Amino acid sequence: MADARPRPPRLATLRRLARHNSFRFGFVVVVLLAAAAIAAPWITAELPTAMHLRLRFRPPSATSWFGTDLFGRDVLARVLYGGRLSLWIGFATAAISSILGAFIGVISAQYRRFDAVLMRIMDGLMAFPAILLAIGVSAALGPQTGSVIAALSIAYVPRTARVVRASALVIRELEFVDAARVAGATDLRLMLRHILPNCMGPLLVQFSFTFAYAILAESALSFIGVGPPPPAPSWGNIIAEGRDYTIEAWWIMLFPGIAISLAALGMNLLGDGLRDLLDPRLKVDS
Repeated sequence: MADARPRPPRLATLRRLARHNSFRFGFVVVVLLAAAAIAAPWITAELPTAMHLRLRFRPPSATSWFGTDLFGRDVLARVLYGGRLSLWIGFATAAISSILGAFIGVISAQYRRFDAVLMRIMDGLMAFPAILLAIGVSAALGPQTGSVIAALSIAYVPRTARVVRASALVIRELEFVDAARVAGATDLRLMLRHILPNCMGPLLVQFSFTFAYAILAESALSFIGVGPPPPAPSWGNIIAEGRDYTIEAWWIMLFPGIAISLAALGMNLLGDGLRDLLDPRLKVDS
């Protein structure tokens, strides 16, 4: 006779995610990119900053799969090592904006006297396009990796705060929260034990999308000269270095561009899968 015992919720959730085509494809893409960046020393013996001026502008070949750039540096090595910095910027930006956004969103929902002030500040930040706000902050702080992460975090915090606040406003009115409040739970306990955990679904979805946006935004900042400074490679500054040689050395921009596209596509597909699973109004592919 078949086992009638219910599956644990976490196991059931993982099984549903594994059957979701978009999530599965996005997960594979992101894991492969991250694994390639981590395993860069074992994939190529070249260092990303090693210059061989006699080998400059060599096209892709059996000895140099992605060709070389204007300084004779191996583009494959630069793309692999650059993935470490670009993915780190994307992850750090998504993590910081999620933490700050969750804090602001839950505080705004719980304390209505703070709501107007905090949300008007968020509205003021959202009045500027995210990339323009990031350009201004990054230019003011200087072209450094930390400046880029800070600039992008400031640009994307308001969107995360809005998402969490909308969820928290609904959750704080539910019966189990009222029961905890009547039982004597403090505001801090209500926020940490009841409201915030139930906002994790929308927060995870927003995290994945912010990750993708941050990778694209880092490329835009590097392209105009306010991204992570050379010689440390990132996908964005590799493209920026190759923009003057688009015709004669197209491979310098092509391969990091493909990496950026795959990373953004993978994270967006992950977000779509999480949204389909966690939004009760949508059906998950079986």
